[in-house]
Amino acid sequence: MSSLKKLAIAAGLQPEWQDAAGCRQTVSDDALRRILDRLGHASASAEQVADSLSAIAVKAATAPRFVSVDIGDPIQLGTKVSGNAELTLDDGTTKSVAVDNGSLRPISKSGYHRLEINGEMIDILVAPRRCFTIADALPGRKLWAPAVQIPSLRSKVANAFGDFATLADAARDFGERGAEALAISPTHALFPADASRYSPYAPSSRQFLNGLYGDPSASDVPSDGPAPDLINWQSAIPARLAQLRRAFAQATPKNAEMLAVFRRDGGEDLERHAEFDALHSHFFAAIGAKGWQRWPADYHDPASPTVRRFVTDHPEDVAFYVFLQWLARRDLDAAQHASKEAGMAIGLIADLAVGMDPGGSHGWSRRGDLLAGLSIGAPPDPLGPDGQSWGITCFDPQALRDNAFAPFIATIRAALAHAGGIRIDHAFGLRRLWVVPEGASATEGAYLDMPFDDMMRIVAMESQRAKAIVIGEDLGTVPDGFREAMDARAMLGMRVLWFERDADGFVPAAQWSPDSVAMTGTHDLATIAGWWSGRDIDWTWDLGRKSDAVDEPADRAARAEDCAALWSAFGTDTEQPAPDDTAPVVDAAIGHVAGTPCALAIVPIEDLAGLIEQPNLPGTIDEHPNWRRRMPDTTEALLQRPEVVARIDTLNAARPA
Repeated sequence: MSSLKKLAIAAGLQPEWQDAAGCRQTVSDDALRRILDRLGHASASAEQVADSLSAIAVKAATAPRFVSVDIGDPIQLGTKVSGNAELTLDDGTTKSVAVDNGSLRPISKSGYHRLEINGEMIDILVAPRRCFTIADALPGRKLWAPAVQIPSLRSKVANAFGDFATLADAARDFGERGAEALAISPTHALFPADASRYSPYAPSSRQFLNGLYGDPSASDVPSDGPAPDLINWQSAIPARLAQLRRAFAQATPKNAEMLAVFRRDGGEDLERHAEFDALHSHFFAAIGAKGWQRWPADYHDPASPTVRRFVTDHPEDVAFYVFLQWLARRDLDAAQHASKEAGMAIGLIADLAVGMDPGGSHGWSRRGDLLAGLSIGAPPDPLGPDGQSWGITCFDPQALRDNAFAPFIATIRAALAHAGGIRIDHAFGLRRLWVVPEGASATEGAYLDMPFDDMMRIVAMESQRAKAIVIGEDLGTVPDGFREAMDARAMLGMRVLWFERDADGFVPAAQWSPDSVAMTGTHDLATIAGWWSGRDIDWTWDLGRKSDAVDEPADRAARAEDCAALWSAFGTDTEQPAPDDTAPVVDAAIGHVAGTPCALAIVPIEDLAGLIEQPNLPGTIDEHPNWRRRMPDTTEALLQRPEVVARIDTLNAARPA
């Protein structure tokens, strides 16, 4: 093995990997060097490779800052130290313990503990062996839930896009009709001043909320406009911001008092986020800067005198963005409360995006947490034949270890603060990330190992503390042993109708995995009606997208065969419907998914309503109206439609209370 590959492996990279078809792939030396350079390991010459290997070895020999174990297991500290130490437990109690050659006897209480020995501090996580489960919440039950894109929801009050108040109404409506949970799109903070940044999967920060989803109507501020079929974000976001500023200016004394307490409790992290939003608004208006990297250099450091002077000179702007966070948190809490009041056992299931925009709030205030100069994505696979580079970044694995995983813990806690469950987008990122040098093709990437065991233990710990279920999106190129590790931790995988196939066709409902979530689709896939009618094929060929088929007729012929196979799998005695007769197929598909042994069935609201179009078409920006589609009516009205009532009756019958 070459010294370059040895360095790559030592740095956590995989020079070789197996693709979705089971074929071995090799990363080029040039790609390895470019990625290593961005990870801080020089490799341009043999001498640099040797020096980098030596530096990694020295780092590995030092005592770790963080150690995790499963409850009941002995603890190995990763250092040969011996002697008496002081252990501070999660609840604040302290006791003396003996460390023998780096070994510590098991700690009987789960939680985040701290060991002090010879002046060194080591954080120790003693984790529960599994996540909180549906069986913990409702023993012996199989549940169902709708999935919604928050902006798509309509309310009785005309508004340009759905918000947390609209979500609360939807939660009540679904809860009253038997749903035990409601899966929602990500609620992470975006870039309020930039109306072009509305994708929920490219946030500024995952530790704060999208302030535009706060409900200003509670302050008797007029509505922000009409309720169009397609959201015009370019006009809707400025209008909502103006509405929110009026609400801020008209805050009642009681609200002002609650805001002051919220700001005090939020501490430095909240202040830095609000300061970023104020600065971003300023420089986006002045020079069109989309991220902090294009600000004048004096503004790159949050602690710089220039930034401190800006904050002093613009107190109302910073206070406004604190207000947005307070309002959003209040209203998202209210939505979760509404779901529980309506009888849901789980309530909201939050969606945790896999990463964040490097030019955003987190990248500015805590850039040392993140991978620099690398975009995360996915190699070529059935979901993305050309590979994907998402233009977002994620946590640097070494930085996580150095910081005792504090940023990851804070991120999970933020997601669960207002929910009874979490869906981890691209959960493979807990094990490995496909990293691509900025500006390179997605095919020029490599897998970077993540501290998987530590992160899975943290997820289990936070799940049990919040009494929240965990779903991991495990679609795509599955790492060896990943699903087995999920099962061991009681993290639910995702089984989607279109992908549940074997050599004989679509898998019968009875054979789906019980320890998973059964789904008719996701926001990135065709709806049932869209798939049956071939609407996704229309988009493929109209936009010139890559296809496994040689031409459009071949694509449609293959779909016709798939439709016949799917209808056969449903096991109905009726004749197969025509491509434009989608309603019977929607009914049968929902019945099929509801009838699986899976612990939870999730049906997107688009499928409950029998809609043709999907919310998002991966790999497009302006070619398809991503994240812009509205529901055809309010949730209350949709749930009164006879065909929707019948579909919900099917779900309730298959998963009775």
